[in-house]
Amino acid sequence: MIEKVGVYCRLSDEDRFKINKNDDSDSIVNQRSMCLKYANQNNWNVVDIYSDDDFSGAGTYRPDFERLIKDCENGKINLVLCKSQSRFSRDMEVIERFLHNKFIEWRVRFVSIVDNADTSIESNKKSRQINGLMNEWYLDDLSINIKKSLKNKREDGLYMGSFASYGYDRSPEDKHKLIIDPVAAEVVKKIFDMYASGYGYYKICQYLNDNNIPSRATYKKLKGSKFVCGKCDYNNIKWNPDTIAQMLRNEVYIGNLVQGKKTSLGYKVHKFKTVEKKDWCRIENVHEPIIDMDTWNKVQTRLGTHQSPTKSGKVHCLSKKVYCKECEKVFTRNISNIKCAGGVVIKRAYLQCKGNKKYQICENNRSIRVDELEQVIINSINEMIDNYYDKKNLKELYEKRELQNTNNVNTIQILEKEKLNLNKKIDENKSYYRSLYEDKVKGTITEDMFIMMTNDYLKEIESITKRVETINNEINSLKQIKIERKQADTILKKYKHIKELNKVIVDEFINKIYIGNYDKETNTRDIEINWNLEF
Repeated sequence: MIEKVGVYCRLSDEDRFKINKNDDSDSIVNQRSMCLKYANQNNWNVVDIYSDDDFSGAGTYRPDFERLIKDCENGKINLVLCKSQSRFSRDMEVIERFLHNKFIEWRVRFVSIVDNADTSIESNKKSRQINGLMNEWYLDDLSINIKKSLKNKREDGLYMGSFASYGYDRSPEDKHKLIIDPVAAEVVKKIFDMYASGYGYYKICQYLNDNNIPSRATYKKLKGSKFVCGKCDYNNIKWNPDTIAQMLRNEVYIGNLVQGKKTSLGYKVHKFKTVEKKDWCRIENVHEPIIDMDTWNKVQTRLGTHQSPTKSGKVHCLSKKVYCKECEKVFTRNISNIKCAGGVVIKRAYLQCKGNKKYQICENNRSIRVDELEQVIINSINEMIDNYYDKKNLKELYEKRELQNTNNVNTIQILEKEKLNLNKKIDENKSYYRSLYEDKVKGTITEDMFIMMTNDYLKEIESITKRVETINNEINSLKQIKIERKQADTILKKYKHIKELNKVIVDEFINKIYIGNYDKETNTRDIEINWNLEF
């Protein structure tokens, strides 16, 4: 039979890492040369050469490999020649499927030079299977080592993404470090400022598109990036709300790196799974931020309230701020047409308890005019500003604040001490668990005894861990209060007198507003403002 040979060569990053600078033994050129010489020595006719550069030996996701298999099936070639069996595949499943199944069915012979694999020799099968198994183990070990290496690099604060986040470039000195791209950074700032001022996703997109600001993908291509979006028409890509939503939540813009959100299901499976948030790798203050913490906190606060913009595309300044004092449901805004003297019709905005209007569970049925509530708020803020500049009141406010800060510090110290003791208890239980496990392995205790004796300890560890998480949340909350109080001076110094409200002012000063039931006898109702600023 005339041997119609298909030479197959493959090289991937995993192989390059093994090659010394002066060693070309595994290169594509060397593989091709060795196979052609071997074919010539055996007077075989080389029909075609198949070469996959930068493709892993796991699976069959290789273009020339797929072409090789089709040519084998169609009878174009009847002998596959490789430098070694691992060049064909490191996957044991692939080796069994083709070398010991399909190739036999198609009458195709497989030969590898270095490890002497030859499917025409029946006694050679076990050595081929052993080679396949060793190559499989190699891939498994490599996968584990790569994951560990990536984890260590993330923990060292190195950026491991394929492309720099919009607003940043990779540093010329270190590709794992981010530096600010001044052009894109201005767009990022505009997006955050607009959202903090009350604009919604769609209105921000409209602004960017109307001003012909290139989308993220288009901008990367304009800069010469190798970024590829298979379904993208780069001439017509527009900014979209999903992009804005993702950017507003991305901590990279405050100098943090949050990585490891997804991980592969395995080196054989080209799919990914989402990693639990507690297991993400989050390193703070790694690179220069684009967004200041004040703007970031305003944006995150608004994102957490799910505020919806009005028809103008801008969120009303009191959105998700006004609540019922009776049922604690939010007050919703509606517009009514009011007929004035002379037959003139004007639009007037009102707020009404959702518990009464929608759910009929609350007796607080009297709406409140938005303009009247705004005036109450303006007067209250101006009173606070006047008190701030009143030296007599200022001293009293500072004394009250310092006392509260001292109480918070003491509470934090108590919580930290409790957390320390709980962590020690967790370590003790884990140590006890390990000792029991060793006793079970040695046969000192039975499996049933091991399960019975460890159940209570594992439950206690779980209970203690939950308490530690609660303590951490309490500590963070107390620290945040302290930060907000320090910001009070900065905020109050910005203003001398408020004439009208906007989203920025309301978000800075007010947490929530509670509206009480309307008293028909006095024609009044309680309006309680819960301030963000505390002294």
